[in-house]
Amino acid sequence: MERLKKDPKLTIAQTVSNRIIYLHLDHFRDDSPFVKAKDGGAIRNPLRDRRVRTAVSKMIDRDAIVSRVMEGQAVKAGQLLPDGFFGVSKKLKPVAYDPAGAKKLLAEAGVPNGFRLTIHSPNDRYPNDAKIAEAVGQMLTRNGIDTQVVTMTQGVFFREASTGSPDKGPKFSFILVGWGSGTGEASSPLKSLLATFSREKGMGPSNRGRYSNPEVDKLINDALATVDDAKRQELLARATEVAIEDVGIIPLHYQVNTWAMRKGFTYKPRTDERTLAGDIAKAN
Repeated sequence: MERLKKDPKLTIAQTVSNRIIYLHLDHFRDDSPFVKAKDGGAIRNPLRDRRVRTAVSKMIDRDAIVSRVMEGQAVKAGQLLPDGFFGVSKKLKPVAYDPAGAKKLLAEAGVPNGFRLTIHSPNDRYPNDAKIAEAVGQMLTRNGIDTQVVTMTQGVFFREASTGSPDKGPKFSFILVGWGSGTGEASSPLKSLLATFSREKGMGPSNRGRYSNPEVDKLINDALATVDDAKRQELLARATEVAIEDVGIIPLHYQVNTWAMRKGFTYKPRTDERTLAGDIAKAN
């Protein structure tokens, strides 16, 4: 990006994306396949404890990921969509890097010395996805959660990450993944990522952590049945607040969409990452 910006022959167009990069955790099983005790033995899945999930979030330095891994081409996230989108909460902010607070929470949850964890991630789906997973793994390891990083091509990753059943849960315990809101409002990630998984109801199809919260479900359903924009926006914001405060997922950052073109042309940048010929124009 720095090279492109300095090139006098090029014009750059950018906007924040509706795609969030986030972490999904196993909320479903007491015996999670990629969560182990420090000595490698069995352990009751600590990710089911909200204090542990909060601790994991506090161990992540989002500013460092944005500045170093993403070279400034991202915006740290505190919820499902960036400011300006429909259903965004005004109350939620990105979780601050707080190693001391994280260690205190681990102690309160009964795992003061941490545990072992594996993070699975694609390595060819999102900008710097493998590097982000490696950075998260290093941050968690430095703070007591010994984290192994396993990356794979997106075809393998999404097949494996989605493997499982309602009674056994997904194959992985902790994954890095992304979601772009096709509707431009919070109902899309809420319904897909945080609603209780149900094939019959068409809810939670990408809820790979099998997060389930009756209050969140009710707020989502109420919002989807509400025609009044102001009321629906309020319900979506509240559903987001409940789910994020419960650490249903761990938001990392929103991507920044970038186009580079020859001088003399302009492009109106889109949040949905699409490149449409009709949006390319001659510069005035």
